[in-house]
Amino acid sequence: MKTSTTRTRRASISLALREAVHPARLLLVAKTTLAVGLAWTIAPHMPGVTDDYPYYAPLGALASMYPTLMGSVRSGLQTLIGLVTGIGLATLVVITVGPTWWTVPLVIGVGVLLSGTGWFGAGREYVPIAALFVLVVGGQDAEDYSLGYLTQMAVGVVIGLLVNVLIAPAPLTVAAEARVEAFRAQLGAHLHDIGSAVSESWPPEHEQWADDAASLADTSAALRAALAEADESRRGNLRARGRRGETQHIHEQLATLDRVAHLIRDISDATADTIWERPAALPLDPALPEPLSEACHAVADVIAQEDPSSSEGHRQRSEAAGAVRRLLELVDDRTLDVGRSMGPGVLTSMHLRRILILSGD
Repeated sequence: MKTSTTRTRRASISLALREAVHPARLLLVAKTTLAVGLAWTIAPHMPGVTDDYPYYAPLGALASMYPTLMGSVRSGLQTLIGLVTGIGLATLVVITVGPTWWTVPLVIGVGVLLSGTGWFGAGREYVPIAALFVLVVGGQDAEDYSLGYLTQMAVGVVIGLLVNVLIAPAPLTVAAEARVEAFRAQLGAHLHDIGSAVSESWPPEHEQWADDAASLADTSAALRAALAEADESRRGNLRARGRRGETQHIHEQLATLDRVAHLIRDISDATADTIWERPAALPLDPALPEPLSEACHAVADVIAQEDPSSSEGHRQRSEAAGAVRRLLELVDDRTLDVGRSMGPGVLTSMHLRRILILSGD
């Protein structure tokens, strides 16, 4: 168990490091650096009292930077709306009773309450922060401070959006498709592990596959989020013009793999229950492990096949269909012989047949 946990932690650290230096992430880093530098350079030249608060322009640029163009627009606008709301709350205090020991915490409390409504998105934290800054930092110059604060933040947001438009991020479609293909390979590998487990002496030496089954749902959820972000990365992006339907086939692939993953998790859970004699365990007919293992391996090859229409893909599918058919026939015969239809062999054979059908859609 300790070895398994260590391996999982190392895998998580490795994944986090790869994500940090991903080309799309590095491009965002470069654009953020450029936008912040431009904002800091331009801010001191703003007219009137606004040039007294140049440090807010880089903050605005930072707030508007997002991996996708539409995400940057949304984040920038939500930030400004949150600022306007917070400044408005502070202004009500300034023109009425003024900042006191009870009005400042009251306004902050109202700001925190409003930020929890979901109306402000990425700008939710700026509602109480803007109110606090105007009342505490602005003090007697609250009006000038509010104008400078809002104007310089807006300057930074506009600069950030311009940088994102001029250096448009590449659509994330290719990356999302690669992750879906990796998920396909993961499902095939997991079914191979199950096939090996049922043919080993029990309990099998390798049990990581049983722990990994629970992670399939998490992987699927992460892929749906990545695909949604890929769709968003195409909106308003000149680099994606003329290819707006490009993600449809990826959505269809992921929907199919989701269903396959559900069936594999069911097979994995039932097999693990039987192997380790858990409360839900059902006995496995002694005649089934070898044909069951053969069918699992054959169907796993079909799942992992990148080009089902190739000659190799047709060959693997034919072999898998034969292995599943032989398993189903044996399950039928053994059901009649022993007079019992319940068991992991029955469930697995049914699910493998369904997986094979789904893999051919």
